[in-house]
Amino acid sequence: MDLKQYISIVEDYPKEGISFKDITTLMDNGEAYKYATDQIVQFAKEKQIDIVVGPEARGFIIGCPVSYALGVGFAPVRKEGKLPREVIKYEYDLEYGSNVLTMHKDAIKPGQRVLITDDLLATGGTIEASIKLVEKLGGVVAGIAFLINLKYLNGIEKLKDYDVITLMDYED
Repeated sequence: MDLKQYISIVEDYPKEGISFKDITTLMDNGEAYKYATDQIVQFAKEKQIDIVVGPEARGFIIGCPVSYALGVGFAPVRKEGKLPREVIKYEYDLEYGSNVLTMHKDAIKPGQRVLITDDLLATGGTIEASIKLVEKLGGVVAGIAFLINLKYLNGIEKLKDYDVITLMDYED
């Protein structure tokens, strides 16, 4: 299935010069959303995943149906102040400023095989932070899955030591 036909391109959103890849038009097509989810599930089965992790909010959209299909748990990665129990955190730099992501301290057990999911790989900062959180808790990042890879931003370079699947690549 050509999943790109279900992605809407919105020019100059959220600001001028950005060509936004909107996944909601894939999600609202049951057949396409199921196909994309099934592709990631197959990848995850080969990795013998114990738990799925996804950063908010689109990582939830991708990761939750995958964890359901695998019959494994899902652990959210959220912005600081959004999780109610004791957390670990990771601060990282953005183009302008910084960001902090957190995860419940008991979300991952040492040795668990983890699949990290998100909708889109751009510069790789959010996924790199998610990896650091998982590994800090003793988890093994067995795979990383994205619907979309923006190849021109070269975020895949930050993930060269991991097994990554992307269902669609955009060159520009």
